[in-house]
Amino acid sequence: MVLKTFSKPGFWSRRLMLGSTVAGAVVFFVVGIIFWGGFNTAMEATNNLEFCIGCHEMESTVYQEYTPSIHYSNRTGVRAGCPDCHVPDPWIHKMVRKIQASKELFSWMLGTYDTKEKFDAHRITMAKSVWQTMKDTDSRECRNCHNLESMNPEFQKPRARKQHLNAFETGQTCIDCHKGIAHHNVRDQLTDEELEALEAPNPDFIREIPQMYQEGLVRVKEKEAALAQAEKAEAEKAKAEMQKKIDVAVAAALADASGKPAVGNGGQAVASSQTPGNIKVDWGKSAARDIELFYPGTASIEWILGRNHGGKRAFSKGDRCIECHEEEIADIGQNIVSGESEKELEPTVIPGKRGSIKVTIDATHDEENLYLRFSWPDGEHTPAPFVDGGKMDPENAMKLAFMLSTDDVEYADRAGCWGTCHADANTMPFAPENKVLLGSELAGRLNFDVGVSKYLKETRTKLELKGRRGKALGGWDKLKSQADIDAAQNANQFMDIVRYKSGSKQVEDGQILAERKMHGGQGSEVEASLNNGTWSVVVKRKLVSDKPGDVNIEPGKLYNFGFAIHDDYSSARFHHVSFGYKLGLDNSEAEINATKQ
Repeated sequence: MVLKTFSKPGFWSRRLMLGSTVAGAVVFFVVGIIFWGGFNTAMEATNNLEFCIGCHEMESTVYQEYTPSIHYSNRTGVRAGCPDCHVPDPWIHKMVRKIQASKELFSWMLGTYDTKEKFDAHRITMAKSVWQTMKDTDSRECRNCHNLESMNPEFQKPRARKQHLNAFETGQTCIDCHKGIAHHNVRDQLTDEELEALEAPNPDFIREIPQMYQEGLVRVKEKEAALAQAEKAEAEKAKAEMQKKIDVAVAAALADASGKPAVGNGGQAVASSQTPGNIKVDWGKSAARDIELFYPGTASIEWILGRNHGGKRAFSKGDRCIECHEEEIADIGQNIVSGESEKELEPTVIPGKRGSIKVTIDATHDEENLYLRFSWPDGEHTPAPFVDGGKMDPENAMKLAFMLSTDDVEYADRAGCWGTCHADANTMPFAPENKVLLGSELAGRLNFDVGVSKYLKETRTKLELKGRRGKALGGWDKLKSQADIDAAQNANQFMDIVRYKSGSKQVEDGQILAERKMHGGQGSEVEASLNNGTWSVVVKRKLVSDKPGDVNIEPGKLYNFGFAIHDDYSSARFHHVSFGYKLGLDNSEAEINATKQ
């Protein structure tokens, strides 16, 4: 019997898992490292800006759109390249995206996008694919840089602050609002159904508002309160200066030996010092508020509720216009009046027309009357190029109107009198032709002498907001029955309107319901002057009325208030308007607080 000797295998020959030797494992390991390194190198080589714009189609189209954007160049020097927005960070998702990209490369090889015309023809299809992906992933790539939970509301504009707060609470995601920020926006090519589905809140995205964000909101409110206090002090100072000017004008009027009232630069009667004419008021006991009016162009309630208004969701939820826009009123007005940023809102530009007007309102009351004094600087004459002589209303250099309502009027709590402005009113984009109005069965119920006037939604069966299948926006022809209109009247669903015309010195007092009626109210007293380049309009109005269409003003309640000024002989929509504010008597919650004499 021969005994076999056992020899221990060498290190490299030792068997490991699955029968492989150490030498084989090392070879596989080295080959794996080389392969993985090569794979990752190839991955990164295809995951940068230079690769993405390596073809003519990308370089000549989307890259040219991207370079002027804030994602390419900004104050911090942080650039977001193509992969930052279009390629996920997590490895598995990145692999999936790369596999999907092979389809795009195949389309490129076939010449699907090899001209700008072909690219633009396919742009909406590609955009919808990207938007839907971002919607499904809760804007995952956006949040690589922009973490909602890390945002500080102290450094955001009011409207951004409100929209991001809404995103927490309702489940909105970045792409819902921020389409077209790096490339040409083709959002307007989506149908209403597509847009509503794509931008609908997703309950799965609802987040708890972080403590840091809540603390930031508290600090913002404290800062805004301090700023409001400082502005109040400045307003009081301006008020004192205004009173000095008025006193000078009154002294001149009293010194007129002829007994005729002094005349200001605009030919208007000079206001009395303590009280112009018969209006006896101690303005030293009034409260002052500065409000900025802006040029709205063709912005209507349909536009506010429509697809082109980014704040539609906030407004529909109940947010007031001033909560988002009060700090940017001048910018809004300038963007619209110039036609540069808001061409859709002003197709007929008046060169040189100012975009906003700062108005000081003094408010006070006694047992029977409300007193309001509006003061603002007169502007330069800017002729309207579409009117002979440049003056739309040659008789009246200025018209001032204000509206009052209760919360019974829909939208009034958020937008003041904006709910009376419609896209189919006279001079607005969808105004019907005169022959259509006169041929309508409604010609016997509504006054169409000057086209469609202001009206309220409460008197229409429907407002067209989306314009599907070429429908005109608005609802002038959807008038309810007279019984329904009477019911709305009895339910306080009307706007009380007072208007003064400087040329004719006419004071009108009416209401807006099914249409604008400028007569029928209790009436108001108005006295106006233009002195040293400053307009002053004083209004005296009884607190209580028994006339239909008049709002009774009671202590302890708040009323929706909005006003407009037609300056420089303008008419129709070519005016300056306010957002909606709250008016009250001796009420600290009122933004226009009429203090007692």
